[in-house]
Amino acid sequence: MNTMTWRRIGSLTMVLAIASGGSQPAAQNGSQFREWKATALADAVQVKPRAACPTLVALTGYEFSVITATTVAASADAPEHCRIVGQIQPEIRFEVSLPAAWNGRLYVFGNGGYAGESLDAPNRAANVRRGLAHGFAVLQMNTGHDAATEPLGSFAVNSQKFLDYAYRGLHVSVLTTKRILQTYYDGALQRSYFDGCSTGGRQGLIAAQRFPEDFDGIVNGAPVLNFSGTMIDYAANQRALQASPIPPDKLKILSETIVITCDAVDGLKDGLIDDPRACAFKPSVDLPRCVGDSDGPSCFTAAQIAALETIYGGVKRGGAEFFPGWAAGGESAWTPWFVGGAQAPTQVAFGETFFKYMAFGRPNTSYNWLTFNIETDLEKMQWARSVLDATDPDLSRFKAHGGKIVSYFGWADPALNPMMGIRYYESVIQKMGPSTTDFYRLFMVPGMYHCGGGTGVSAFDALTPLVEWVEKGVVPQAILGSRLVDGRVVRTRPLCPYPQVARYQGTGSVDEAANFRCAPPRDRASTP
Repeated sequence: MNTMTWRRIGSLTMVLAIASGGSQPAAQNGSQFREWKATALADAVQVKPRAACPTLVALTGYEFSVITATTVAASADAPEHCRIVGQIQPEIRFEVSLPAAWNGRLYVFGNGGYAGESLDAPNRAANVRRGLAHGFAVLQMNTGHDAATEPLGSFAVNSQKFLDYAYRGLHVSVLTTKRILQTYYDGALQRSYFDGCSTGGRQGLIAAQRFPEDFDGIVNGAPVLNFSGTMIDYAANQRALQASPIPPDKLKILSETIVITCDAVDGLKDGLIDDPRACAFKPSVDLPRCVGDSDGPSCFTAAQIAALETIYGGVKRGGAEFFPGWAAGGESAWTPWFVGGAQAPTQVAFGETFFKYMAFGRPNTSYNWLTFNIETDLEKMQWARSVLDATDPDLSRFKAHGGKIVSYFGWADPALNPMMGIRYYESVIQKMGPSTTDFYRLFMVPGMYHCGGGTGVSAFDALTPLVEWVEKGVVPQAILGSRLVDGRVVRTRPLCPYPQVARYQGTGSVDEAANFRCAPPRDRASTP
């Protein structure tokens, strides 16, 4: 890799931290437990340790090392606990936090982007404290590499680290933690839960597909489940945008045009698009055209419109859809994902590193990722696709285990195509039938960006409904979502299990969830 490329990677550090949730503690997991009611969930169970925390260093063996085992005193936001830091061969760093009074449950949270996060990162430490405060043992890990020394996908020069990132790291960390729990506590593990978004969402689905006994319940947010397809789509998008650049300032015009065109399609003008598939927006019809095709600040040239048509049209192979086009509605957040500001677009950073280090089974740092040809080059990616993608619709083993999945996706996600989540969910229903909803439910969030943010009700607790579903059989018919502005709730609304949407009942404030109910879309037949 040349010096210029390394400099560009260094300048993208902040962008990538945001993309992976590294500097946005509220973006991933931040709303979990907010609806938790201890008495309703039988938290009277208080399992005590039977071993002294420091003695757990003796668990070190051939497979893993316990580096430190330290008793941490109670604080304002976490109880007394035993903090274990260890490493699983070859370089999977993990941390297990064991409360002095345990509720018999394990809480595991996932990673973001290309992972390799510091276990002490503020948002990750906050997640640990949140789980401990509610009596959970908590596990986190870095998937097997350190992003500070192996940024982006460069760690994949080592095939074992690639496999650890793809699926092994989480699995062996869970197995190791269960052994630690068995040694430390005077009582058995009752339930294990996973919570992740983005890469974490993919990790959750990989677990359900490959290792169905690892978890009893999985919160699965905005999963990059079709990892390879996403990167191929990034390449198609960036080819189009490099040929016909669209300045960031024009995204405001694009976004405002879509809101004007689509907001009221769902029957309520409230700044949200319930289901963008019902919106008939078309760049070549609805956007202002530049007179004489001479570029200007408030219009779009024919080439710019063609670039947008490529993005909304998706990736075709052999004339058939290979990867879905993007839903309208997230354009206000296309910077920095599609269009760069001071730095290159995040799609470039993520896509380029994938093709150079992961796509073809061996590194090729001189590869020009924008030359990828979907017609001729796809088969060359088969190995990477087989280990990275979480697209297997057969969840029968997870269902037989009694597992449950609560999944969510923001309709305005600028990082990962929300249609990817819908297509996968529908493929599971096609494979497993209508009973899929007995163990797996998808909640689409209008107006929400990647794992949070946006104009929608993006603050919600998906974990508590999951635990109630697993342990009490209470099926989540809706999840209460809130929109927060400066820490204040300005709107609430029910999030409904797909394909239902929140339907206004005709009276009362549109900012109060009580005035909505979950109902089928008005006209599913009209959606493409």
